[in-house]
Amino acid sequence: MIRFNNVSMTYHARNLRKTVLRKASFSVRPGEAIGICGANGAGKSTLLRLLAGVEMPTAGRIDRRMTVSWPIGYSSAFQASLTGADNVRFIARVYRRKVEPMLAFVEDFAQLGPYFRQPVKTYSSGMQARLAFGISLAIDFDCYLVDEVTGAGDERFRDRCHAALTERRREGTLVMVSHDPQTLLSFCERGAVLNDGKLTFFDTIQEAIDVHQWHQRRAA
Repeated sequence: MIRFNNVSMTYHARNLRKTVLRKASFSVRPGEAIGICGANGAGKSTLLRLLAGVEMPTAGRIDRRMTVSWPIGYSSAFQASLTGADNVRFIARVYRRKVEPMLAFVEDFAQLGPYFRQPVKTYSSGMQARLAFGISLAIDFDCYLVDEVTGAGDERFRDRCHAALTERRREGTLVMVSHDPQTLLSFCERGAVLNDGKLTFFDTIQEAIDVHQWHQRRAA
């Protein structure tokens, strides 16, 4: 289980103070599939990073009693001067996984060809997302976090992503962010809407999509 207790997240910059999450209290239980809806800039990706522990909240407490992937597609943890393969080797050692099987899995899944052995700084954003997706799936987590990455690559790669996420969904927990309602409907059961710093949960993903679309029409 992952539990948020009065969690807030505020960013400070020059002449800017933005709160993207305000006193959120909720739980992600084992076996759930939750879709997060919200406008661009609402803080959905920040929420996933908080769930993963990549960022720390400015207030409140987050308790994790399950292993959590970094957000699939999140590539900021890569060392850009190293090759994709070398990044895999490093992460395999961090998670105490056998290096060679993990290399083989990621190379096959990410389909980067010769770029797999080139520095990550030469990759496009889509290629980095593919590498991050492959590494995330090469490690067994209790909970997978997914941030729009199913749009990376060509149709064949997207189909592969869909199949892999479907398999992980059967075995574990999923929290997904996507602007595509059909993607959310395919994977998620419960839903939530992040709007103006407030995270509201709904019993079904369809309810969350409907409320999000209402907010969008109202803001237009």
